[in-house]
Amino acid sequence: MLTCLPGVLSKDDVAEFRRIMDVSGWEDGRSTAGAQSAMVKRNEQLPPDGEVARKLGNRIISALTSNPRFIAAAIPLQIFPPLFNRYAASSGHHFGLHVDNAIRGDRLTGLRIRTDLSVTLFLAEPEEYDGGELVIEDTYGSHEVKLPAGDCVLYPSTSLHLVTPVTRGTRVASFFWLQSMIRDDQARSMIFDLDTAIQALVERLGRDDPETVKLTGIYHNLIRHWAEV
Repeated sequence: MLTCLPGVLSKDDVAEFRRIMDVSGWEDGRSTAGAQSAMVKRNEQLPPDGEVARKLGNRIISALTSNPRFIAAAIPLQIFPPLFNRYAASSGHHFGLHVDNAIRGDRLTGLRIRTDLSVTLFLAEPEEYDGGELVIEDTYGSHEVKLPAGDCVLYPSTSLHLVTPVTRGTRVASFFWLQSMIRDDQARSMIFDLDTAIQALVERLGRDDPETVKLTGIYHNLIRHWAEV
């Protein structure tokens, strides 16, 4: 399931993030890549253990965990500290086809998660750069994603994906992973669809409608059946 979330960060938040990031030190993005990914990864990152990345990352997590659509789509158990990257046309940056590591560990906190969902939060407007599309492959083909600054996309970490070469300007983003309470992507997708349908019924019929109450019970019982906490 590929899910786009608009307006996770406001335009003012994005502008503040960019001001801070522009005067920060950057390093070779291969420092956080696995053996396979390092061979096809060409970008720069903020030091993942640095103060800037941690402070900005905490603000992203706070914004996401107060976003009802994110909670409904991800059903998060653990969220990995967000990382930040940039792809510059002047350096020929890109990220070839790869799949994310199954397990991620954080050196500062000791947190270890199973990567169920990958997240990219865009911090540059589409008109600021050419290329730099996030291309995600699934059973239905390839999907190109290039969202407005402040928007994010969630997709299964099992997906092969790449970032096309940036040919003009600079692509700036945050990226990270999370472990969901619902391990299976198909089950998580069904839960999300059911939740979306229930919310639509609540708008039309009210929260105390008997059929809405029954469906809400089914929703919680399915989570009870599938959740790992």
